[in-house]
Formats: sequence, C-alpha cells, structure tokens
Amino acid sequence: MRVLITGGAGFIGSHLCDRLIADGHEVICVDNLITGKASNVARLQSHTRFRFIQHNISQALVPEEALDYVLHFASPASPPDYLKYPIQTLKVGSLGTLNALGIAKATRAKFLLASTSEVYGDPQVHPQPEHYWGHVNPVGPRGVYDEAKRFAEALTMAYHREHGLDTRIVRIFNTYGERMRLDDGRAVPNFIGQALRNEPLTVYGDGSQTRSFCYIDDLIEGILRLMDSDLHDPVNLGNPDERTILEIAQQVLACFKGTKSRVEFRPLPVDDPKQRRPDITLASTRLGWTPTVTLDEGLAKTIAWCRNETAGA
Repeated sequence: MRVLITGGAGFIGSHLCDRLIADGHEVICVDNLITGKASNVARLQSHTRFRFIQHNISQALVPEEALDYVLHFASPASPPDYLKYPIQTLKVGSLGTLNALGIAKATRAKFLLASTSEVYGDPQVHPQPEHYWGHVNPVGPRGVYDEAKRFAEALTMAYHREHGLDTRIVRIFNTYGERMRLDDGRAVPNFIGQALRNEPLTVYGDGSQTRSFCYIDDLIEGILRLMDSDLHDPVNLGNPDERTILEIAQQVLACFKGTKSRVEFRPLPVDDPKQRRPDITLASTRLGWTPTVTLDEGLAKTIAWCRNETAGA
C-alpha cells in the first residue's frame, strides 16, 4: 500500500511509519513538527519507500500520487501541549480532519482517524465501552482536545454515511514507550524524566486516580488489525490493566536504584478524569487483539531508551 500519515513524526505516528515500512509499504509522512520531532523519522529519510513532507494539515494539501490509506494522527496529545496550543488543537481536529478526509475522498483511499479515550471525559461508566457517550466539559481547559476529537469522530462518520468513504476510528487509551518526550507532561515520561534528573515525581491530587497504560508495540499491532478490518464504528485500543497514578510513580521509582527522587503531591488539575480503563471486548472479539506486553516489560524498555537518549544529549 501507499499510506499517508498525518502527524507521522509524532510518538505514535513515527512507530506506525516504522512498522508500515518494515511490512513493505510506502509511507508519506506529513507533520508540521509543532510537537513531533524530525529525529523520530530520521533513520527512514534515506529509505526509498519513505517521504517526509513538512506541512500543517490544517491547511490544504494536494497529494502528488494515488493513495491506498490516509491515517490522521496529527494533533497535540498531552495536556501541556494542547493547553499551550489550544487554537491549533481545535484547528487540527476540525480543519485538519476535514482536509485529511478530503484527501482520502479525492484519492479513493481508506481513512483511519486517531481518536482518544478523552472523548469519554471524566467517565460515569467504568470501564468505558464504545457505546458510552462520555461526560465532557466542553468549555473547560481540556475541552480544546476532547471536543476536537469528538468533532473529528462526527465528521469522519458523516463522510462515511454521506460519501461512502471507507473509514475507521480508533479510540486510543494511555500509551507509552520509546520516543515520548521527557517533557511531554504525561505520567510515564514525566516520572521517568524526573527520576533521571533526581527530581521529585509529581503526583497530582492524592494519586488515587486511575489510568490503564498500553505499550506502544501493542497499540501499533491493534491499529494495523483495525486497518485491515471492516469496522466503521469507534474501537477502543488500550490495556485494561488499571493502576493508580501513585502506583505508577512508585513502580518507576523502584526501577531507579539509589535515586534521590521521592513522590511529591500537587493539586489536581481541572477536569482531570478520576478513572480510565478501556472495555476492549470489541477489539478482542472482532480483531483478535489483546495487549501482550506487561507494565514491567514496557517500563523497562522505555526507561532503557530514555537513559540512552539522556546520555546522548
């Protein structure tokens, strides 16, 4: 296939580029590098089946060649990023999604939208199944990301129903792994970066809020299976192994023998979800997908990569 990936130099996007190239496909990576990094795809630049285009997908893009698939992953994804770039986040969820869908329609390509568990907001149903509509504050500080993704889902389904576009929607739950920025602001890279610098690990609230962390390799496998499926409604992908944030901080600390870091509690941010765990029944039954990498294994790989990155900086 020839696949265009928006946000292809980001954390998840770059891993998708790697996997698709390894599987023999041609990849066109589009990224404006607002939160993505050119270094994430640097090793692919000399590959004959890879091309990088620095471009903001919120502005029109006319592809030069036929496409088989458009994967729309462009968007700031961590709270510090989308709070820093609120307008850009809303634009890429609306105009960016419209442009990416337009490319897929013009080239008769299949389309996959990277959505998020944040469409469920601070959920009143636990765990979260795809048929749950969510509990989102549209005017709170996190609303710029949550509502951008909710609109993107609605727009994707409208193109599917109105134009017959062959679409997929993946709702991605917390994912971690190599290539996350240590200043990303999300729990796992934040804790690892702080431990590497012998700084306090900042836990918000009392740390009792829960998340379910999925290792990047598991997520990529799930996305590829969704691409090959005939599922048009949203599909949750994530690891249902639910942990408190305090547990995660303590587990990261245990990986750093002799560290001077300790847990430090800070006020809970506005609208921070209290619980997050995916119901992956649909992915399990229809895609034959379940995550296989344990948190211990994933953290060990991620920490090793972060140590190397820090040493080479």
